[in-house]
Amino acid sequence: MISTRLARWLAGRDIHYGWVVAATTFLTMLATAGAMGSAGVLIEPLQKEFGWEISEISSAMAVRLVLFGLLGPFAAAFMNHFGIRKVVCTALLLIVGGIIGSCFMTETWQLVLLWGVVLGIGTGMTALVLGATVATRWFSHRRGLVVGLMTASNATGQLVFLPLLAALTEVYGWRTAMVFVVTIIVAAMVLVVLLMRDYPADIGLAPYGETTINPPPPSTTQLSSLLLSPLAALRDASSSSTFWVLFLTFFVCGLSTNGLIQTHWISICGDFGLAAVGAAGMLAVIGVFDFVGTILAGWLSDRYDNRWLLFWFYGLRGLSLVYLSYSGFSIYELSVFAIFYGLDWVATVPPTVKLAAERFGREKANLTFGWIFAGHQLGAATAAYGAGALRTDFETYMPALQIAGVMCMIAALSVLLLSRRQPVTQPA
Repeated sequence: MISTRLARWLAGRDIHYGWVVAATTFLTMLATAGAMGSAGVLIEPLQKEFGWEISEISSAMAVRLVLFGLLGPFAAAFMNHFGIRKVVCTALLLIVGGIIGSCFMTETWQLVLLWGVVLGIGTGMTALVLGATVATRWFSHRRGLVVGLMTASNATGQLVFLPLLAALTEVYGWRTAMVFVVTIIVAAMVLVVLLMRDYPADIGLAPYGETTINPPPPSTTQLSSLLLSPLAALRDASSSSTFWVLFLTFFVCGLSTNGLIQTHWISICGDFGLAAVGAAGMLAVIGVFDFVGTILAGWLSDRYDNRWLLFWFYGLRGLSLVYLSYSGFSIYELSVFAIFYGLDWVATVPPTVKLAAERFGREKANLTFGWIFAGHQLGAATAAYGAGALRTDFETYMPALQIAGVMCMIAALSVLLLSRRQPVTQPA
């Protein structure tokens, strides 16, 4: 296989093949994140072509965001049972099928089915759990760096594609923009087929930073047991007040980012006369500063009390949203918002992961965080639909921005309800 020959060639140059798998995963998550973010350029074209209400279009986006979050805890079970490559290829095929099918839709129920259900399942199977699984299996050293890069690719990819997609939509129509997204997804699928392997032992390697080659675990666990394991983790975690604080604050995180700004940004700016291409370019600026902010947040989370980091991250994000609602949406004011808000876009992720690991232990942290991330996407879905409904009723997005800002400030105060630290006793 190509992967085996490439691994040998890289080994001769003292380069671990895990970096190839990480790069392939990075590009795959970047591509699927672009598919997630492309929804932002569809609202106005679909409204003009079919006469659909923004609230109707937003309902499909809300379904997609809910499934994107709820599939996270179960995606790991599928990867353990079927293998990373098979699961990722299946997910990419679902995304491609959903986008291609949407080019022929004429009814809102088709939008909900294709962009809500099909794309929600496909993108949910390639969410943050994919990056966490690859980092855990392939890396012993530099694992934190790899997780940080995967998180940044998922968040930033949802933003950086928008200027190009908005330009294609404006010049050639939204269907051409969707064809471009399909091309990117297919290219990522080719890389996955050629280069992705499930375990380092599949090509005779130990994880990066180790010398012992451990054979892949036998696939003897029944699928039903794997599917029940996330539910068991939810049952155990739900008895803890820490879980609910993290779940509800992450709900606000999704409500104030993916659901509101990512989904409705172009429409928000359009109300003030800013063209779609210009609005998407500003969103790309948010994405660039998000990349910096995510890496910085990871560095800070290793050095400071994560409760206070979340307090400041949520509080400052809330202030930025309130500021935006009272601004005049000039280029200067939008630039200030893009820089300030961009640094804080997903800065809440590293501290939240660290707190989950401290409170619930390393063995349960991944599954527990999967459910906390589900809360994030439920918040995103609430804002995706709610902001559209408010825009339809009040003919402005400003109430949605103000509500999200106030919710962020409440989340900032809620984090302080957590005790300083409750160490988990690990088995010997």
